[in-house]
Amino acid sequence: MTDERTTRHLPLPGTPRSGRPADGRNGAGTSPATSATRAGWLLPTALILLSAVPMAAGAVRLDELAGGAAITPENARFFAAPVPVVAHIVCVSLYSVLGAFQFAPGFRRRRPGWHRAAGRLLIPCGLVAAATGLWMTLFYPRPAGDGDLLAGFRLVFGTAMIMAILLGLAAIRRRDIARHREWMIRGYAIGQGAGTQALTHLPWFLIAGTPGELPRALLVGAGWVINLAVAEWFIRRRPLSSPRTFASGFAGR
Repeated sequence: MTDERTTRHLPLPGTPRSGRPADGRNGAGTSPATSATRAGWLLPTALILLSAVPMAAGAVRLDELAGGAAITPENARFFAAPVPVVAHIVCVSLYSVLGAFQFAPGFRRRRPGWHRAAGRLLIPCGLVAAATGLWMTLFYPRPAGDGDLLAGFRLVFGTAMIMAILLGLAAIRRRDIARHREWMIRGYAIGQGAGTQALTHLPWFLIAGTPGELPRALLVGAGWVINLAVAEWFIRRRPLSSPRTFASGFAGR
């Protein structure tokens, strides 16, 4: 007969002495791999949510142009030359959503050819989005509240976005995976500026109402600066660990 005190401390069959289930699941019944997969989708999901407000505003603008809305001083410039704004909205929306999936490492590992295929669309979309932004800044009549400082910010960051994408493209053609990754992250950060600008404007709207010319320019500029600061932190926090493995997906193509 087995002593009751001894039986009480015997491990259950199939349970390791550490007390963890033998199948590697945690106490909530979720395996570490599943938890890591879920965590890997947090950043892409956040980036898509960040782009939701400008994408919704762009959809409203496209509906106005397609539905023949009443022409007002605020939207007259878009009706006078609709091609740049339509191309900008479509391309920046695709760039924001597709680019977010590049930050899902598990998704990229399971679909190694997807990164290259998406890049064939992301690069031209990013370039068109930046170029049309520059065109609208230079040639559209300025709306009320837009001054020289804001126009200067748009020209600087639009040009920087084009340069970052082109430098990223040049790096991948040299098989310099680390530099390609860094420049494409910077370009994407600039392209996501409108989402962060909605967040920088929100407290001002709640506290002081519609911002004037100088505060508006600074709030818009702050959105790009914040994104680039976060991008640099991300680049340095997560260096490319295995460039050979990553680059193997491009070999022989």
